[in-house]
Amino acid sequence: MTQAFPFIPYSRPDIGEDEIDAVTRAMRSGWVTTGPETRAFEQDFASYIGAGVHAIAVNSATAGLHLALEAAGVGPGDEVIAPSLTFTATVEVARYLGADAVLVDSDPVTLNIDPAKIEAAITPRTKAILPVHYGGLACDMDAIFSIARRHGVQVVEDAAHALPATHAGKLIGQLPSAAAVFSFYANKTMTTGEGGMIVTKSEALAARMRVMRLHGISRDAFERFSSSKPAWYYEIVAPGFKYNMTDMAAALGRVQLRRLPGFLSRRQELAARYLKELQGLPLVLPAKAPPGDTHSWHLFVLRLSDEATISRDEVVQAMADAGVGTSVHYVPLHRQPYWRDRYGLTPEQFPVAEKAYQRMFSIPLFTAMSDSEQMRVIAALKDIVR
Repeated sequence: MTQAFPFIPYSRPDIGEDEIDAVTRAMRSGWVTTGPETRAFEQDFASYIGAGVHAIAVNSATAGLHLALEAAGVGPGDEVIAPSLTFTATVEVARYLGADAVLVDSDPVTLNIDPAKIEAAITPRTKAILPVHYGGLACDMDAIFSIARRHGVQVVEDAAHALPATHAGKLIGQLPSAAAVFSFYANKTMTTGEGGMIVTKSEALAARMRVMRLHGISRDAFERFSSSKPAWYYEIVAPGFKYNMTDMAAALGRVQLRRLPGFLSRRQELAARYLKELQGLPLVLPAKAPPGDTHSWHLFVLRLSDEATISRDEVVQAMADAGVGTSVHYVPLHRQPYWRDRYGLTPEQFPVAEKAYQRMFSIPLFTAMSDSEQMRVIAALKDIVR
């Protein structure tokens, strides 16, 4: 059956002529890999976060998490604690390093990692805690840092959803963690297509991550290839990786970063309308940020309440039939064959994440969405969810 209106995708990037012009200039400059645009993007991003952070641009947030854990000394036999309700990238990087993931349950209100479950999971092998700021709402970082200090473990924030969220009035990225890692994937609050950024206050960690980002080479590639003097010599000081960002991606990112305040304002406007219009339906609406703090509203995750007379899968299908895309964030890791089988995980060990998964679905929330498109989403939900 032909739909009366164009399909509303779950997400659509907000890219304009300024971004296209910036990428074109980068291509015409002769630099298409890591070069002056990447360095400028790092400087721009560090200035945006503030608090004297170092910023290291990478080709994905997954790469950033890998570099951060490696620099923090995570290795074979260590354990890192993370929520089951996340994407596999959060913890697959621990396995790259020979460490084990210890998965724990979520808070039933925020769906962020439950600090009490972190405390219970600490062992002598615990090396790091990996909180995920789910959907763009900051975790209870005061509680997490308290646990980390008591047990002498590192905190590496998976901030893929969290730009520009705040905790206790501070931007994520300014907090006293070893590092925070942001994602610029196509559906994030700003995009470089593929890409990410690590921020850290530690000069030593930043230096290690810069070396490991590009094959363990002792000198920055931009310096080697832009010098007016012969600068061919370099040394390999570690078995590094190939995680550098291209100048084309960085050029896109620099424009997107300048637009980020407007992006946030639009996301807040869209979220506020959803929160108002969806009241009274048999739905659990996403938690708001505490007073004085900022939710980045990367995701708008709904859960069917106990009163709902329809299943999640039926909602997803009916929304698609109505011309609206949805998604599910996430199939918890305790259900994924690799993690389930490696660690003998069962749904009963994760009652909050499991119940949430059975009932959750994410609806479109992106800055390029028009008001009329959003009202179509709301009308479809009101018609389907009873």
